Amino acid sequence: MESPRTDELEERLVTRSTSISPPSLRTFLDAASAPRTVWSDPDGATVVASGAAATLTATGENRFDAIQTGAEELFATGNVDVSADPARPRLFGGFAFHASGGEESPWDAFPGARFVLPRLQLTRTDDGAWLTVNAVGPDADASVVADRLETERDRIESLPDPGPVAGPPGVRSRTRTTSREAWRESVTSAVDRIRTGELTKVVLAQALETTLSGTLSPPDVLSRLGDRYPDCYRFLVEPPTGGVSFFGATPERLVARDGRTVRTGALAGTTGRGDTAEEDDWLAEELLDDEKNVHEHELVADAIREQLSTVAASVTTGERRVRRLATVQHLFTPISADLATDEHVLSLVEALHPTPAVGGLPPDRALATIRETEPFDRGWYAAPVGWFDATGDGDFAVALRSAVGDGETATLYAGVGIVADSDPDREWDEVQLKYRPILDELERDDRASDDE
Repeated sequence: MESPRTDELEERLVTRSTSISPPSLRTFLDAASAPRTVWSDPDGATVVASGAAATLTATGENRFDAIQTGAEELFATGNVDVSADPARPRLFGGFAFHASGGEESPWDAFPGARFVLPRLQLTRTDDGAWLTVNAVGPDADASVVADRLETERDRIESLPDPGPVAGPPGVRSRTRTTSREAWRESVTSAVDRIRTGELTKVVLAQALETTLSGTLSPPDVLSRLGDRYPDCYRFLVEPPTGGVSFFGATPERLVARDGRTVRTGALAGTTGRGDTAEEDDWLAEELLDDEKNVHEHELVADAIREQLSTVAASVTTGERRVRRLATVQHLFTPISADLATDEHVLSLVEALHPTPAVGGLPPDRALATIRETEPFDRGWYAAPVGWFDATGDGDFAVALRSAVGDGETATLYAGVGIVADSDPDREWDEVQLKYRPILDELERDDRASDDE
């Protein structure tokens, strides 16, 4: 394990905030310094951040504890005076799917865990908008930070409008890391393991490497995703040097903690959208009655309830229903819990990641199967991304419907749950369906052909 590295954590943290007449997400993000951060909760705040006042990084099996320890040391030095609770200082970032972090391109700039305390944090809710300035180190003087806050507010409020949202850059070529033949073999092998009792479920993913016709613009992509997927979490994570962006619009919350109240849910089981309202309803009813999808969904829900039961005084399960998105429909069961003790949100993240919706059962065997089978590094795909604060509250999503890009290229990821009656061709089709949210924001009307 690598100890958390920070920016001069022995020095104090100073935070000040003020209300602001906010520009658009795109306007602020276009003018932001690396690393840029976006976190948009469909039911809560949208945060756009610029730069890093402090950075925590870790790798290895103990990366969750290492980040929590580093954060506690940072926040313990705090001189914090904010004008509203949403403007409080928060750490934004995430974790790699596997403990070792991103080891291969395009993930070599994404370690096992990294969280950033932004220099500038623009927060918008239904109740207003606030600008927060954070400073850490020997120059973190309260009067200096207060002066900078006023200067930055004036600058940000006067930023020029960048104009209309640009369209997709276009995709010149696409290359699959998994051929259809290799996919059939992988799914068949996984099904054999399930039928012999070695596994109960495993989630296998694919990667799609694209070469773009134009330059990738994360501000424009995120704006378009917000229009089409307003009920999803949007996120952007960049390394300190910039240049590479991990972004997406995921429908799946991993876990949120507010005091001793925990919210999560099971999202597993997928079908498409219909061309008419009648077809849409028919597909939804078929999904609710489909034995394979219901079985896969219940495996996920049961595992989440079991994982929460170790730390919760009570766990409550809502009614299973269909959640409709622009291109797919999922089975969804809301789950909430009341904590028995004051658990930090990162403890809950560690307990729940990976859920059977992105890993499998039993967890260790499923993860070993994923490592053996997938011919690429998952990096931060299907891993926790989100934020937490000094009290241990926070909100994390599962980084699905996502891609990592560096300007001229973008690699997309999508996966499906394999159970005993999975059909390789049907699962292949589901993966292609799950690429669509991001691929639609990259492709122009001139569709590229696949290089198998």
